[in-house]
Amino acid sequence: MPNSVLSPVRVTSPAKLNLMLHITGRRADGYHELQTLFQLLDYGDTMVFTPIDNTSDVQLTDNSGLVQEDNLVWRAAELLRPKRRSPVGLRIHLEKVLPMGGGLGGGSSNAATTLLIVNHLWQCGLSIDALAELGRELGADVPVFVRGTSAWAEGVGEQLTAVDLPEAWFVVAHPDIHVSTADIFNSRSLTRNSQKTTIRTALAGEGRNDCEATVREQYPAIANMLDTMHKLGPARLTGTGACGFISFNTEAEAQNAAQQLARDYAVFVAQGINRSPVASVIDA
Repeated sequence: MPNSVLSPVRVTSPAKLNLMLHITGRRADGYHELQTLFQLLDYGDTMVFTPIDNTSDVQLTDNSGLVQEDNLVWRAAELLRPKRRSPVGLRIHLEKVLPMGGGLGGGSSNAATTLLIVNHLWQCGLSIDALAELGRELGADVPVFVRGTSAWAEGVGEQLTAVDLPEAWFVVAHPDIHVSTADIFNSRSLTRNSQKTTIRTALAGEGRNDCEATVREQYPAIANMLDTMHKLGPARLTGTGACGFISFNTEAEAQNAAQQLARDYAVFVAQGINRSPVASVIDA
């Protein structure tokens, strides 16, 4: 972290993949019980936080097209305002490369990054546990990005256990489709009774994505994309989609697959990481 509190902070807000996702039940409040393995990636949106002297404003600029009040970045900063101890305002710039509705956790990651960096710049003094709890108000995936490690998750995603995953290479493809998470979780065809598994089983590469069958049914273009990807390796949907991914042992293999998929889809290659780059900025 820069010595001067007035220095801008630039950081990558990382994407995630769900290496597997089992839905084991539905609670009375409508939320789903699940088990999933979160893999962080060394690829994501760029965020720049610039303190502004003599103001309490939070100014947000971004290329998402969202109204400010609907943007999780602005909402995350506002959650911290009552805890603010520093007199500076903030200018936050978000440069998105992660597709919205892609299952990569972009909005949740942006919100978590905001909580972590603004907590520091505003000298709020909140612990990681407290920030993760605040993050739950913004979305189920926000806490994993706040804690900043690849993780095994249970409950509604709030019961997190940090794990060390092989830092494999992934090719990720997107069919230029926005998938509504709410629509998938509300679908009658969604599997909601998977038997509970274990971390050990998930780490061994077993498991599936229970959302995939429903997404395939509702979005034929995503089904076609996954079928195309399967010709290059075992492809899976991440989250509720729309992105699919394939894991490779080397960057060269991933780049080769990406070149083939790029004829028809937006693609990127990224390496799995076990610690968020945001954590490194906060600890510096």
